[in-house]
Amino acid sequence: MQIITLGNELLKQKATTVTEINDELIKTFGIMLEVMESDKGIGLAGPQIGIMKRIFVTHAEGDVKRFFINPSILETSLETSKMEEGCLSIPKIYATVVRAKEIKIQAWNEKGRPFTLEASGLLARVILHEYDHLEGILFLDRLTEAKRQRLIEKYEKQANIQK
Repeated sequence: MQIITLGNELLKQKATTVTEINDELIKTFGIMLEVMESDKGIGLAGPQIGIMKRIFVTHAEGDVKRFFINPSILETSLETSKMEEGCLSIPKIYATVVRAKEIKIQAWNEKGRPFTLEASGLLARVILHEYDHLEGILFLDRLTEAKRQRLIEKYEKQANIQK
């Protein structure tokens, strides 16, 4: 599996609900973890590898590997924080993004069991970033138009140099 990069229309589409948790989905999670780790990422959503399902994996520093199926954000704190973010689908591009400092999310794990998780700090940020992918939103979409355009131009210039 390859990571889809900026410019691919799948990154702007909403993912669909998972209707069955089966061996194929579990195998997909394993592959997603391998891809994420080989690219030194801490989160990866289905749409980033062309799987338009509401799934993502995380492995934030100091946390366990987590699998999310059909997640729903239940709460976000009013308090926010700014932190630099990057994305495996937009290599070598980083920007400071404002996000909720704490969240509460509900999802199903790889065993088909529902869970609710309260997260803060880096884990909350990673979850919100990956959740955005399920909604067709990139971290660039959370920036001002001017900043977004500058970073897109920078990315395109880098991509052309590498071709």
